[in-house]
Amino acid sequence: MFLPKPVRALALASTVLLIFLLLQLSRKAPPVKEPRVVYPDMKTDPNLEETHEPAGHLWRADDYAVDNPNSPRINASILSLVRNEEVDGMVTSMRDLERTWNHKFNYPWTFFNDKPFSEEFKTKTRAETRAPCYYEVIPKEHWAVPNWINHDLVRESGKILADGGAQYGNMISYHQMCRWNSGMFYHHPALKNIRYYWRVEPKVHFFCDVDYDVFRYMQDHNKTYGFTINLYDDPKTMPSLWPETMRFTEAHPEHLKPDTDTARPWLEDKKRRPEHNEKANGYSTCHFWSNFEIADMEFWRSRAYEDYFNHLDRAGGFFYERWGDAPVHSIALGLFEDKSKIHWFRDIGYQHIPYFNCPNSPKCTGCRKGLFTDGEDFLYKEDCRPNWFKYVGMG
Repeated sequence: MFLPKPVRALALASTVLLIFLLLQLSRKAPPVKEPRVVYPDMKTDPNLEETHEPAGHLWRADDYAVDNPNSPRINASILSLVRNEEVDGMVTSMRDLERTWNHKFNYPWTFFNDKPFSEEFKTKTRAETRAPCYYEVIPKEHWAVPNWINHDLVRESGKILADGGAQYGNMISYHQMCRWNSGMFYHHPALKNIRYYWRVEPKVHFFCDVDYDVFRYMQDHNKTYGFTINLYDDPKTMPSLWPETMRFTEAHPEHLKPDTDTARPWLEDKKRRPEHNEKANGYSTCHFWSNFEIADMEFWRSRAYEDYFNHLDRAGGFFYERWGDAPVHSIALGLFEDKSKIHWFRDIGYQHIPYFNCPNSPKCTGCRKGLFTDGEDFLYKEDCRPNWFKYVGMG
């Protein structure tokens, strides 16, 4: 029987579609990459264990309405250094943190930029929160390359860093950002009356409901610094950072705490990745990944840290090498602060590509428990938490 041409075409398309669907159904799904650890002395990732809130008294979301002048909120703010063109990534981060935490506590957002914020940026970010938003321009003297820095040497060293594969090695704005995050941000006039902060960057994710005031937790439990992810750094970006630090501590032994009270062994470990310690001239390169940090600015404003930062600043390594705020903050905390005042926020699910902190908690969604990275296997060796657990613990 003759079939009209349109009917034959439809029948052929249906047959092709059916074959395609059968082939798709017969294919095996790709295996899910299970969380794992590469170090035999850390037999299981602590994030595979059931995760609870920190012990002790916690402030719940009572009386935290944004218009309540008598709320339990303390002098704290969420902080972000961000450019106008990163507004969509910033909205992503805000949406996650507001959903999981800040819609309950209504702490203000304070945004920093070396240029004035656009109206688009302000409109989009204000739409994501009921809390106040502040838009601050960084003073030129806080952002500019210091006058004692040799610009010819910066260009030459930047080229060497870039040729050696150091990420952002020849991007001067990245060096300026690292310096500002290391020792300038807490001097901004907008933060004069702020003590605690939660640093948030664009394009990060938060996965777990947090039902207590983290700033109150830091204050009530005498914590200085809170982190989620703990990594090794690239030693070729900081060959002189540890030697310069040792020169500072020799000149200022009064700032050091007893080694038994600090995380110094975590800073100096050379057993797990000896090549890092060797290339960084005595520094393990372990650091808190500072794109997430909840901290007490009184530590950065202390005489010990100010003296240390000023010493490093004069040495020039923020520009001649690529000293980052993460290792600078971490070294200072490891030498000048009691290790009991540093807290792992294991209950806060967090991602900054390509790394995760994924707790085992019914309060978390979208984050597979115990996952450290969804990238290639070689990234697992960048995990420095085993050292932290070994030398400090899980507090």
